[in-house]
Amino acid sequence: MSGATLPDTPTLPVGGTPTRRRRERADRSAAEARGTSRWVVLGVLVLLAAYSVAPLWWLFVSATKSRSDLYRSNGLWFTEFHLFDNLYALFTYQDGIFVRWLWNTVVYAGLGSIGLTAVALAAGYGLAKYRYRGRGTTMGLVIGSFLIPGSLLIVPTFILFTRIGFYDTIWAMILPGMFGSFSVYLAKVYAEGAVPSELMEAARIDGAGEYRIFFSMGTRLMSTAGATIFLLHFVATWNTFMWPLVFLKGVDKWPVMLGLYSWLRRGVDTQYDLTALVLTGSLVATVPMVLLMISMQRFWRSGVTIGSLK
Repeated sequence: MSGATLPDTPTLPVGGTPTRRRRERADRSAAEARGTSRWVVLGVLVLLAAYSVAPLWWLFVSATKSRSDLYRSNGLWFTEFHLFDNLYALFTYQDGIFVRWLWNTVVYAGLGSIGLTAVALAAGYGLAKYRYRGRGTTMGLVIGSFLIPGSLLIVPTFILFTRIGFYDTIWAMILPGMFGSFSVYLAKVYAEGAVPSELMEAARIDGAGEYRIFFSMGTRLMSTAGATIFLLHFVATWNTFMWPLVFLKGVDKWPVMLGLYSWLRRGVDTQYDLTALVLTGSLVATVPMVLLMISMQRFWRSGVTIGSLK
């Protein structure tokens, strides 16, 4: 039919169908949103990092200054470098009493943390893997003890230690820290997921006793929890102030934080500016914490790896 005409065919717009264009616009908007959120998150992280590092930076800068520069110069930037002079004054003042305080802190924090870790792992392992009469009551007492502030225990503990002869001794700093309900609860929760009951049954079938199962298998599987408990208590004991202030009378038994506080209260001496010594001593006291954190990273990495493999 020569005279017939075909209906008009709609032409596609340049750039594809409307659906495709809407999809492309949506993809571009999503990409822009992801880029914006990434920059926002990065900015927040930078601000938080600066907020966290600023006190440590100020402490390091202040420890490098002389007495006059400490009060007259900008607190966030260097002047003349006197760090080694300040370190020499710190370790020689009062016949090197700071070294004694530092050693006392290492002993208190180290022995107390080792004892707490051992007790918490054993108690948490027992609560998690054994069924016995009164288990629920025991767990309730452990959780209920979270509600008791530590400051309320100072007076009864002081009376007890005075009567048994532990006042002004090393045991007044070590023994109370070896028992912590939160550490027991943390070990219990971790043992429930890290120590399979099937593995314990297989060890029993092979003839292993309960003590051998705990020491050879349980402690290894709970190494991440043990490292966490040890580090938390070590840091808390390292920075403790109220407890040694009440229970330690002799200056030679003080930890480093109490000793630095005594210098800060005096302020000045005939030869030294004790404020500068306190700042330098605070900088030195942070070094063991940094080294401990770096050295114990492998425990958390191994714990994460074990969890991913399970």
